[in-house]
Amino acid sequence: MKYRLQAILFVFVAFMLGCNEYMIVGVLPDIAHQYHDSLSKLGLLVTVFALVYAVCTPLITSLANRWKRHRVLLVLMVIFFIGNTWTALATNFTSMLLSRILTASVAGAIISLVLVMASFVAPREKRASLVSWVFAGFSIASVVGIPIGTMISHSLTWHDSFWMITGLTIIVFALLVWLVPRDTPQVKSALNKQFVLLKDVRVLLGVCFIVCVCAADYSIYTYIRPLITDGMGFDYSWLNWLLFGMGIFFIVGNKFGGYLADRGGVHKLWPIYTAMTVFYMAFASVLSLKWVAIVLVALLCIAFSCYGASTQLMFLDIAEKEYPQSLDLASSLNSIFANIGISLGSFTASQAVGFTAIKNLGYVGAVYGALATILILFLHRQYRGMKEY
Repeated sequence: MKYRLQAILFVFVAFMLGCNEYMIVGVLPDIAHQYHDSLSKLGLLVTVFALVYAVCTPLITSLANRWKRHRVLLVLMVIFFIGNTWTALATNFTSMLLSRILTASVAGAIISLVLVMASFVAPREKRASLVSWVFAGFSIASVVGIPIGTMISHSLTWHDSFWMITGLTIIVFALLVWLVPRDTPQVKSALNKQFVLLKDVRVLLGVCFIVCVCAADYSIYTYIRPLITDGMGFDYSWLNWLLFGMGIFFIVGNKFGGYLADRGGVHKLWPIYTAMTVFYMAFASVLSLKWVAIVLVALLCIAFSCYGASTQLMFLDIAEKEYPQSLDLASSLNSIFANIGISLGSFTASQAVGFTAIKNLGYVGAVYGALATILILFLHRQYRGMKEY
């Protein structure tokens, strides 16, 4: 019974973090209106959050290795609470930016510690399923949390959207005090000994693969709204429903990823990313056939999100067997390099639309998809774990 409660709590933590990270996108116009700033300037809040997240997560998870995980997690939750509450209170751009930096600095470390704990509390045969559900927590935030936050912002103020997250944080903190495991094994070591994990060729192939998948994702997701309305020709009344549907397919992809992780993991991924590359190549050709295009986007959503459980378990497997001092760092690699990929994909897409039609972003995604496929094929040869399936 306790394991089930812990599993639900870990997914709830991911949902809370996802709401905090993604909700800003839905309320940016309201923030811009209050601050009298342009959307392009406020877009820095998203970019800076991703960069701080990527830089701080490995440093904090490695330094925190010196103390008990459950204590570190609770301290980081307090800092997250302060950062999010500061965001809710922010009255100008500088204050908002600093609050987002504070929140981003600990968000990655929180989910990394949760993933390590999840791998210890879950029975071996259920590890992949639980890890996939934790990743699905972020997708649930995009499906449920963002629309709710946007609705609150429209009905009340955008400040109240973040007050909602502050309330969630208090609930999550209380549940963590009650349910978080206090006896997960740790190997304490110096910082430089933990980062030796990043010299392993299998790990390098894995993180580069994640960067390419997420860059492919955001090569079109960055401009998904104009692609749906202008490119496919859907009326604005369809927009929220279609975005909601995309979120559902992200959840389906996460759960399918958990299924694959139990049946060969990274060795089963190359056909999916080969297919994803083909879908991207076809994107421009079918964009005007709006329902065909939506089906294609749904398949892309599944492909985008099905790698997480497999790569997470591979990183943990390598660390447990060969680099036990780097276990916390290993747990953070997915989130770190996903954010790097998101930044790369968004930047590439923004540059591409400067000289080509928006419908051609599919070809940008195809380049990243092809690189991801090549990398996962190399990883398939280098990594020997999970091959019994």
